[in-house]
Amino acid sequence: MHTPSQQPTDFDGRVDHSASPSAPPHRTRSVVLVSLGILGLAGMLFVLRRPLLMSAPTCLAGQWHGCLDTENGLLFTMLIGLPLPALAVWALAHRRRAAGVPSAWRMSLAEVGMVYGTVPFVWLTLMPGAGAGVVPGRLSLVPLQDLATMGSLGIVGNLLIFAALGFFAPMRFAVVASVPRILALGAACSLLVETAQYVLRLDRVSSVDDVLVNAVGAALAALASRRWWRSRADEPSEQCRPAPVSVR
Repeated sequence: MHTPSQQPTDFDGRVDHSASPSAPPHRTRSVVLVSLGILGLAGMLFVLRRPLLMSAPTCLAGQWHGCLDTENGLLFTMLIGLPLPALAVWALAHRRRAAGVPSAWRMSLAEVGMVYGTVPFVWLTLMPGAGAGVVPGRLSLVPLQDLATMGSLGIVGNLLIFAALGFFAPMRFAVVASVPRILALGAACSLLVETAQYVLRLDRVSSVDDVLVNAVGAALAALASRRWWRSRADEPSEQCRPAPVSVR
């Protein structure tokens, strides 16, 4: 017996041919986003090509000073070391997929991205100055006072310190999947760093403006990844899923 295909109908029972297909498939959007990310990375490398080339001989020679204690050298080291975190993401995702864990790739990418994109910048902020251990700790507790002295490069650097944490943390942990919570998380992490600078007497100024800019950078990065962590937060958990009903 022939069964007619299911088509949308109007109130009179007639077939509605005006129904249009839904939004582009998820894979197409993912390809577009990945392509834009690659283009953005290529553009950043083109802009920073001179500083990176200046630090390349020092870093490739294995010299500590001039490489891992400078912004240019640290960025160069992170770029040439990208295959290692990529391999870590692949290994974690492969293991999780074999165990049947959902969203294995997203979870693995978020975990590795948080660590690889945050630890080097925190390391750089904790590098001691010339008067470390001799100069007493200095505080700047007046909000917005130090922004004028930071300069555009300093502001951008402070925005990037916890940007990876703000971008990836909501994708991995649903408990922080909101902009206010990421703002608070970025502020708390920045406060720990500023406190360490003061207690360890690293010849750095512990500024409240650093905390504010670091937190804003984390929040802006969270907004950039909101599409992924919002979808994860909306997924039903294993405890909320209804138990299967057996038909006898």
